[in-house]
Amino acid sequence: MTRANRQLKILDIISKHDIDTQEELVAKLRSEGFNITQATISRDIKDMGIIKTLASDGRHYKYAVQRTKDANASDKYLNMFKNTVLSIRSSHNLVVLKTEVGSAGPAAELIDKLNYDEVLGVIAGDNTIFVAIDSIENTDGVRERLEALLDTAR
Repeated sequence: MTRANRQLKILDIISKHDIDTQEELVAKLRSEGFNITQATISRDIKDMGIIKTLASDGRHYKYAVQRTKDANASDKYLNMFKNTVLSIRSSHNLVVLKTEVGSAGPAAELIDKLNYDEVLGVIAGDNTIFVAIDSIENTDGVRERLEALLDTAR
């Protein structure tokens, strides 16, 4: 599996689970079929700018992605987005993205992080993402912005 797929899976795992150590992350990734080492995870964490924050229990720490509205600050995530999104289409007030198998969840999380005002919500399956837009009039604009991100990252 590619580096981009691995890093997308890391995003998916840390968004769903409170992961405190690199060893825990390695174990989760291995359970998902990634044959990796702790040293690889260490490099990924550094490359992706993942930080440790206080977990919800207030006593432990967990890995988290720094949240930002600035798409330029997310170049690494845009690169992963570029490497996994296969197509972007729209209909009425929906934008539909097709991704490589298993990449929709993390790619959808990137769309959420962009905090577009027009986006009501994002739903991801295994290889498909539905983005609900607040009005038909705004759909083409959101689709074009997502396509621009895809083109910029290429």
